[in-house]
Amino acid sequence: QVQLVESGGGLVAAGGSLRLSCAASGTSFRFNPMGWFRQAPGKQRELVAGITSGGSTTYAEAVKGRFTISRDNAKNTVYLQMNSLKSEDTAVYYCTLSEYSNIYWGQGTQVTVSS
Repeated sequence: QVQLVESGGGLVAAGGSLRLSCAASGTSFRFNPMGWFRQAPGKQRELVAGITSGGSTTYAEAVKGRFTISRDNAKNTVYLQMNSLKSEDTAVYYCTLSEYSNIYWGQGTQVTVSS
């Protein structure tokens, strides 16, 4: 059974940084594409960043140059380093793992950026 546990969210001032972590279990992690989504109040959930099993990355335009997704296959963990945070980055951030035709979601972690 695949489980994803996020951590690292919190309250930060605009311009600050946070690093989110997502630990996966119950899967052969290194073969799985991973991603981070976010959902702000009143808005649809959106893709923030993704990383393939080979380490190729993709980013939403709104976060390019500020956020970095990475993975540590030895620790079954994916990270999202968020720099130069803005108030519009405030959202619940979700980790995802793709396995065959399934997408698994973490429980989410709140990121609040104060202006």
